[in-house]
Amino acid sequence: MKPQHLIVTAASLIGVADAFVSSSSNAAFARKASMLRDTEGDSLSGVAQETLKVSLDKLVAPRSVAASPTVDMELAQVKHGMPWSDTIGSTDFVENPLLYMPFWEWQMEFMGEALTNLRPIEHCSDGSDFGFNENEKKKARIVNHCYASDEYRKIRMTYYDAGDNTQVFNSVWYPDPSYNLPVLGIDLLAFNRKKYLAIVDFQPLHEVEDDHAVPFEHLLQPIKDEYDSLKGRMSSKFYDETQFFSKQMLFARFEDEDVVDEDLLPAFQRYVKTHVDMLNGVEADMSLSSQEAVLERQQAYDTYSAERDPATGLFAAMFGKEWADDFVFDFLFSLSERKEGGIQIPPMGMMGGGGPPPQGGAPQGSPQGQPAHAVVAK
Repeated sequence: MKPQHLIVTAASLIGVADAFVSSSSNAAFARKASMLRDTEGDSLSGVAQETLKVSLDKLVAPRSVAASPTVDMELAQVKHGMPWSDTIGSTDFVENPLLYMPFWEWQMEFMGEALTNLRPIEHCSDGSDFGFNENEKKKARIVNHCYASDEYRKIRMTYYDAGDNTQVFNSVWYPDPSYNLPVLGIDLLAFNRKKYLAIVDFQPLHEVEDDHAVPFEHLLQPIKDEYDSLKGRMSSKFYDETQFFSKQMLFARFEDEDVVDEDLLPAFQRYVKTHVDMLNGVEADMSLSSQEAVLERQQAYDTYSAERDPATGLFAAMFGKEWADDFVFDFLFSLSERKEGGIQIPPMGMMGGGGPPPQGGAPQGSPQGQPAHAVVAK
């Protein structure tokens, strides 16, 4: 079976085109690139910056013309009023109107405690086009943060708030290319506070599962075994579960909100901690060939995800197709290759049917068995 990888969380980020230089041109490939501070340029390790000629079109935002000033971590964490305490939309849940905000807050605190040299990268700064967007008429808003550390070249976080209609938390953790490890993908969605979708996975990047997923799945199985509510199977409507997804993926569609606090939150925390522990237990491989191979597979993951993310229709409906195109290719999946015409919005909508939601939520009239399983941003 091919490896599997999770792109849930509705597509997110930049893409561009030039592929990595082949290993046969090591001399040119190894030339030091003068990288600007951008979405990912300064998130690569120093060795990677000096030895890997990842095209500047991929790592430097097109709008960047000069290095951005350093952004203070404390300021970045509270950018756009985060963490929010109230919703922009209507709610019947006055005690916890933002269902997944505890996940955001816990992750932010954990990153600060567990990661080395954690720093924000451009999309947390004032110059970002993707840090925040809002549709006042439809009562929907989205906030995006992007960080890097010595262990991870990029950790992106997205929160989409449209009141009780839709709540989404999405995050993707890309290991530094010196670590040949799965991507950590998180997608949590709630629609009308009645239907819920959750995906958390170590998404293997390679085409031979034994080489990438199997060596680490034993770390996840004991955790997954404890949560019967998180042992579902995704449909094949948007994604092939044999690509970029692992056998130990947490997947759930449920209607009992108690599952969020009782099962999903602790399982999510344990998967995140395990991913960091796994990375810390592996020796970095600083060889050119290994780092080149890892980046190529991360690019394949981004391209696959950008082309299939069912949340693109939601983004286009709420914020316009031009913004949605840039958001998917330049922020969510920033190593993906942008095809002519931009994103192709899935014809069935995010939930498998209906048009854009009238108040910023998920499309209405979707079959119960076909929720948006890949979510916002991943």
